[in-house]
Amino acid sequence: MGLLMLLLGLVLFLGVHALRVPGDHWREALIQKLGMGRYKGLYTAVSITGFVLLVVGYGQARLDPVFLWSPPTATRHIAALLMLFSMILLAAAFVPANHIKAKLQHPMTLAVKVWALAHLLANGTLADLLLFGSFLVWAVLVFKSARKRSSPIGPTPSKVGTMMTVVVGVLAWLVFAAWLHVALVGISPFAR
Repeated sequence: MGLLMLLLGLVLFLGVHALRVPGDHWREALIQKLGMGRYKGLYTAVSITGFVLLVVGYGQARLDPVFLWSPPTATRHIAALLMLFSMILLAAAFVPANHIKAKLQHPMTLAVKVWALAHLLANGTLADLLLFGSFLVWAVLVFKSARKRSSPIGPTPSKVGTMMTVVVGVLAWLVFAAWLHVALVGISPFAR
């Protein structure tokens, strides 16, 4: 039951977040049909429903795991290092005037790619493959699609903005790795 919930959650959550992958025509058609307010409401409702289903489904699937492989311990260390880069990329999406965002244009999508890859390396269950593999494929498609669209010009990047991005990313990584991952997921990234 957990895997089915996980799959349904992934279809809903990633599906609604992939509307622009084939182009803006589906999104624009829905906005024309529903109006912006109802479109945003529906988008939010489907996103939340999908997210809850994938979190609950993944949690249930972890209770009775289907092991596909047993990753070597080294992959956990590689994953921890990759997560440091993922957190810096995530910070780059929000800290203004940084060179990382100016250069990469879509650092949040890249952060999801790195997050998914890190977790695929460190985990070997069917639920992990479904969850992280789906997010990796989604992020690759969304990044490719987003690069085709024109990106808005942001503030002129600065060294201060870039340094703040790195500092925020490193601090977020430290907090998440040392405390939040255990509190939210129940697993220490540095265990074993």
